[in-house]
Amino acid sequence: MSAAPPPNEPAPTAESWWHGRGTVQGWFHLVLGVMALLVLVFAVVGAQLLSRTSDLSDSLSERVQPARVEGVRLQTALLDQETGVRGYVLTHSAPFLQPYADGTAAERAVVAALRPLISRNHRATADLADLEDAAAAWRADYATPLIAHAQQGRPAASDAVLLDGSKRAFDRIRALFATEDAHLLADRTHGKNELRHVETLRDAVFLAMLGSFLAAVIVLALLLRQIVGRPLGRLRDDALRAAGGDFEERIRPSGPADLRVLSQAVEAMRSEIAGALAEAHGQRAQLALQAQELTDQARDLRRSNEELEQFAYVASHDLQEPLRKVASFCQLLEKRYRDQLDDRGVQYIDFAVDGAKRMQVLINDLLAFSRVGRAQDDRLPVRLDTVLDGALRNLAGVVEESGAEIRRPDALPETVGDPTLLTMVWQNLIGNAVKFRAPDRPPLITVETGTAPDGSYTFSVTDNGIGIAPEFSEKVFVIFQRLHTRDVYEGTGIGLAMCRKIIEHHGGRISVDDTYDRGTRIVFSLPAHDMARHGVPAREETEGAHTG
Repeated sequence: MSAAPPPNEPAPTAESWWHGRGTVQGWFHLVLGVMALLVLVFAVVGAQLLSRTSDLSDSLSERVQPARVEGVRLQTALLDQETGVRGYVLTHSAPFLQPYADGTAAERAVVAALRPLISRNHRATADLADLEDAAAAWRADYATPLIAHAQQGRPAASDAVLLDGSKRAFDRIRALFATEDAHLLADRTHGKNELRHVETLRDAVFLAMLGSFLAAVIVLALLLRQIVGRPLGRLRDDALRAAGGDFEERIRPSGPADLRVLSQAVEAMRSEIAGALAEAHGQRAQLALQAQELTDQARDLRRSNEELEQFAYVASHDLQEPLRKVASFCQLLEKRYRDQLDDRGVQYIDFAVDGAKRMQVLINDLLAFSRVGRAQDDRLPVRLDTVLDGALRNLAGVVEESGAEIRRPDALPETVGDPTLLTMVWQNLIGNAVKFRAPDRPPLITVETGTAPDGSYTFSVTDNGIGIAPEFSEKVFVIFQRLHTRDVYEGTGIGLAMCRKIIEHHGGRISVDDTYDRGTRIVFSLPAHDMARHGVPAREETEGAHTG
């Protein structure tokens, strides 16, 4: 008798018996090994039965049944011979002898076909030999003499004895044929019975195989439920409890060795998550405070940008009147006191008037720059052909004066934006191409368009002018940055900065193509009509504010 467990220890359960007794993989391997052994045994037996079934079926279909058919054909050939002899003897007519000749030829052909079919059947081979011997004896003893007598013209009555003997000899041939057919029929019946028996045995083996598989599956299911399902169920409940926020209760390892290792790993993860969660709770308030500070800073930055733009607009607008007064009074001084001033005084007044005018131009440009995207923001379908035509009309005088040739596509795409601002882009780019032309050749300006991989439209304005050095490809887009003095090329240096701000306001980009060295090529992109219409946002103007 086995000793009872101590009172302070729990009684062993069926599940606890599995602890330390292999892994889940080991039990799987055991059950699968038994299944594999059963499969191997049943496969060998089934293969033998299938082979035996195939042999029996082939024997019946390729030997026994064709042998019976050939036996019937042999009987028919012999009957034709007997009928031909009897008819020729009675009538002495040559046509009646033809069945005898045909039957003899058919007999040889049938015997040649029948021998291979019964070569493995000794009894059928002996029956065929007896039948052939009897047929040969009948032909030698009776058929051949009767045919010879008939050919000599003897009456049938004189051959009565031979005819009676021929009949008895042929009756013996019929008896031998009946014996042969009975033996072939018995062989076919035996083969069918054996085939049926083998098929029944095969079906039984397959049913046993299926039953064994079902039993193995049931055993495997019960085994999985006992050693895997229950421990995994407890582990699932503990994990769901931890996922629900209860990280205080420990996860108890149970089951086979590998499941216990998994439970311990989940417990370690639970412990780590509990520590990290405690730390995260401590940092949550700090993150919320930082997020609020970032929100406040972003709001202050937007307000500061708006105030800066408003200041630039107001400052530019309010400076117009003092500058007009300075220029007007300087001109009045020159007009009234010109006779009293020497050349240097007149020159000083001219300097003051010129400076005021230039300051007024700069302020006007600054005012226009600050208005981009603020004074109005029309988002309308724009045919770029139309705005390019408008820009060319505005530049008609300088284009004609310079003798410039402008090449453009037959059609430009359509986008969504502000027609006035986009006209300014074309006007600035083509105007710069005319202004910064080479002194030794007339300007040749080419406008081209294409489509980028993202579906946006790309454009380029190429000229054969003096070009832009690569180191200045970004400087030219900075507001009031000039590469030449005013006495060489007039202007304030705001045109390309204005173009960049307008293009980026419409959601595109603009730059100088550094790879082009036969003049200047400015490339820019604009969103396609569908992209702009479905709400492709314009780029933030912070980049344009510090570069333009």
